[in-house]
Amino acid sequence: MLLASLLGLTFDYLMMSIAPYVWYLFVGRIIAGIAGAAVATATAYMADITPPHKRTHRFGLIGAAFGLGFIIGPVIGGELGSIGPRVPFYAAAALAFTNFIFGLLVLPESLPRHSRRKFDIRRANPFGALVSLRQYPVVLWLLAILFMFSLAAQSLPSVFSYFTVEVFYFTSSQIGRSLGAFGIGFAICQGFLVGPFVKRLGETPVVIIGLLAAITAFAGVAFTSDVYYLYLYIMVGAISGLAAPAINGVLSRQVPDNAQGELQGAVNAANSLATIIGPLAATQIFSYFTHDRQAMDYFPGAPFLAASIAVALALVVFIIAAFRFGLTRRPSVADKPKVPEMAPPGQILVPREEDEDSNADPTGY
Repeated sequence: MLLASLLGLTFDYLMMSIAPYVWYLFVGRIIAGIAGAAVATATAYMADITPPHKRTHRFGLIGAAFGLGFIIGPVIGGELGSIGPRVPFYAAAALAFTNFIFGLLVLPESLPRHSRRKFDIRRANPFGALVSLRQYPVVLWLLAILFMFSLAAQSLPSVFSYFTVEVFYFTSSQIGRSLGAFGIGFAICQGFLVGPFVKRLGETPVVIIGLLAAITAFAGVAFTSDVYYLYLYIMVGAISGLAAPAINGVLSRQVPDNAQGELQGAVNAANSLATIIGPLAATQIFSYFTHDRQAMDYFPGAPFLAASIAVALALVVFIIAAFRFGLTRRPSVADKPKVPEMAPPGQILVPREEDEDSNADPTGY
């Protein structure tokens, strides 16, 4: 699945690099969308090889990797774009194909044959996955929470540039620096803080901390008119990076090991749905409340206030689910991970590193 996704991405960037007509771009994007299982599969792979109580930290590393990519990628793309408008796409295609070769030659299979399930076309779609996961009611609650959080998060890339130009008269350089500051803080939280926080506090409190940070940041940005407070709330918003890996960590413990891929497919479907709805909603709200500076309802921060309300609703639902299903004391459904026994070429297979605390409760609590 990973290799097929990377080949699809390679084909997409090649189509964009050679496109003589605009419909080439649409074909490439459609192929990339069909093959867009890399994130879900990578997360499921991580779940396969990681003990349940360490998964939140590992999911955070995946999030941090993507966060750093969103910071570094535009910089590299901008520099290559100065050489020629097609050069960034050639480079992206080469990078995707290099990743494919690395996966083909180095990355071993994570799921043993005896742990795999027979393919069922009825479950090979987002709705089929949700129906299949109905036997784990807490999963549906957590997916709803993740959807609301992701929906709110779409307001940042969708309208932040318009908002800062409207309110602070930012230049493109200032917009880039402010988003870069957020990306760095977000990556630090997901890559370095989520693991220690979960180890000390547990996943449920970390989810609550992340959601509270998002509520504060979105509401603060909505009402601020001071650029220094804007940067303060951006840094507070970076703490919200704790929420998604912790939610994913809780989710991964609610289903057996051989259902991790199906679960991550449902997670990816929820995020994709939020990616479709979120930008449309945020831009339309912004347009409605900024059509006339003299109007009584002029309020450029309206999309961020709406995002804050959505996250607040997600927090309420999470607290209800935590009490209803006893998330702080709920044992893990997943078994111990099946670590691949095949050493990558050129490397020596070593025993899996034991847990830091051999006396720790295997559920992490």
